[in-house]
Formats: sequence, structure tokens, C-alpha cells
Amino acid sequence: MTRDVPSTTPRTGRLRAWAGFAGAAVALFAVAPLALSDFRLGLLAKYLCTALVAVGICLAWGRGGLLTLGQGVFFGLGGYAMAMHLKIADAGAGNLPDFMQLYGSASELPWWWRPFGNPVFALAATVLLPMAVAALLGSFVFRRRVKGAYFAILSQALAAAFALWLIGQQATTGGTNGLTDIRGFFGYDLQDPVNQRMVYFVIAAALLLTIALARQLIHSRYGELLVAVRDSEERVRFLGYDPANVKLVAYVVAAGMAGLAGALFVPAVGIISPALIGIVPSIEFVIGAAVGGRASLVGAVLGALAVAWARTALSEEFPAAWTYFQGLLFIVALAFLPGGIASLAVLVRRRTARSTVSAGTVGETA
Repeated sequence: MTRDVPSTTPRTGRLRAWAGFAGAAVALFAVAPLALSDFRLGLLAKYLCTALVAVGICLAWGRGGLLTLGQGVFFGLGGYAMAMHLKIADAGAGNLPDFMQLYGSASELPWWWRPFGNPVFALAATVLLPMAVAALLGSFVFRRRVKGAYFAILSQALAAAFALWLIGQQATTGGTNGLTDIRGFFGYDLQDPVNQRMVYFVIAAALLLTIALARQLIHSRYGELLVAVRDSEERVRFLGYDPANVKLVAYVVAAGMAGLAGALFVPAVGIISPALIGIVPSIEFVIGAAVGGRASLVGAVLGALAVAWARTALSEEFPAAWTYFQGLLFIVALAFLPGGIASLAVLVRRRTARSTVSAGTVGETA
């Protein structure tokens, strides 16, 4: 009688993680800038922002079972916080942003715009504002034990309400157009390809740091507790933990990651609008994580990148049918491959192990 030996030890797992991290750093900071044109590198920067959101979804949904269909809200809060500062900076001291001169009648900035003229406040708000909103919403929802489909519907309704509010405030938020024509980024001209590459490197570094933070949380005692809450809330409550607080932490951290992604998306693309943060974008974020593998950080990131790339490529060929492709991807991933593409390697290893055991059994019988 033999005892099963784990296929990987903690030390091996750490070595693999460091090797993967180093490989990703080489690919992002060396290979991509050399292999891609400025235009393609700009597209990759945009895709990396969606991957940032997917890291948070992996933590909240993949590990905590929280189907977050409203990440567009937090993405938008971070994006608008950054865009408001950049529009104020572009306008210059004492001047109103261009869209306010066109649509508004006020002679000075609205009171809630003024703090965003401070770069430190604006940078902090891109992460802390989404986290604060998530903390308020999460405290209300989780303490009333709202979960499953009801939580998903509430988060999606929040995204729809936020987008509608932005559209209705044309004089102060740009309405349907949003905040556009952003030209500078903390003193750097975004029309300069060199500065665009700098923005790409900032986004790539933020993605790697976010993955490292998420991995640390997942492999900590908190990560184990989060999985336990996902699998059996009542047992965790019986052990003396409050499941609401455990879920709240994951939800707030995921919101902060989405806010950071939105903030970095603005200098990469030069625009933020309600069309980028409503129900459809929120679902797209989830689809990317689901296709790649919501329980795997690497899978969620690669899935988000693949779906974002496919959206750009296929929407050019099938502009009216691309949303159907997205829906089909989501259905196939959930119905036939719940673990996403990342689970294929596990399935192959299991099948190989079963074949080996079967062959050994046959040999012993013979």
C-alpha cells in the first residue's frame, strides 16, 4: 500500500510562480515593445487594463463565489476620477474643460470637480473611491445575506444606474460622449509615441503588481477562509467567523483593482464614457475571466486578453454579430468547461494519470 504524494510542494509552487512572473515580465517589458508597432502596443495597453479587472474578478468570483456583474461601475469611477484631473490640467489654471464651455453655463468648476484638480487627491480617488462605494454596497448586501443570482442582479443594476446618471449630466460629465480628447498625462504629451510607450509600461507594471497582490491573498489564510465561505457559509459562521466580512474584503479589493484599471485606461485610450462602463462592458469583463478560468489568475488574465483581442478582430468583420459571439463564449465556458481554458491542463494530467494507472493495472494482471 502506497501513499499518494502531492504533485507539487509549496517550494515547487513558489518556484513556478516566480518563473511565471519573470516570464511575464520579459514578455511585457522586452518582447512586446520590440515586436509590436506603436499602434499594436497601444491596443495591448488597452487589453492589459481589462486583464487588471479580471484579476479582481478571479479573487471575488473565482475564489469567493461572488458573481460581480457590476465591475464597470468601479472601472468607471476610477476612469472618471483620472479623466477629471487630466481635463482640468489640459484646460489650464482658471479655465473650464472644453466640454463645459460647450454644453454648460457655469463660469467656474462645479464644487465636486475642484478636489480633482489636486493630483494626489485624484490618484488616491481612482482606487479609494471605488473601494468606498464597494464597501457601502457590500456592507448593505452581505449583511442581509444576499447572494447568488440576487447579488449578480443588484450589481448589474448598479452599473445600469450609474451609466444612466452619467448620461443625464451632460454639463458636468460630458453626457453620452463622456470625457474625451485627453491630451496630457501629468505633464507628458500623450500624442508623443514615447510617452504612449511610457503609459504602456506603467500599465504592465501595475498588472504584474496586482497579480502578485492577488496571489498573496489567495495563498494566505484569508484565501483559504474565502474558499470556505464560498463552499459553506454556515460552517464558517459556526467556527466564529463572519462570512459577510470575508466576502466584503474580496469585493472591495476587486473594486479597487477595477478602479485602477479604469484610471490607467484613460491615458491609454484618451477617453472615458458611459458606453465603456455600463452593463455590456461589465459582462465582457466577466466573460474574459470565465473563458480563461475564473479560479486561475493566469487563466483569468489570458482569457481577458484573448476576449479583448477577439472583440477588436471580430467586431471589424462582424460588427452586428460580435455580441452573439460573446454570449456563445460565455455559455460554452460555463456549460462545458466551467474551469475555463486554464482547466484543460488539469484535465489532461488527470486523463494521463488514469491511463497510466490503467496500463499498470493491466500489466500486473497479465
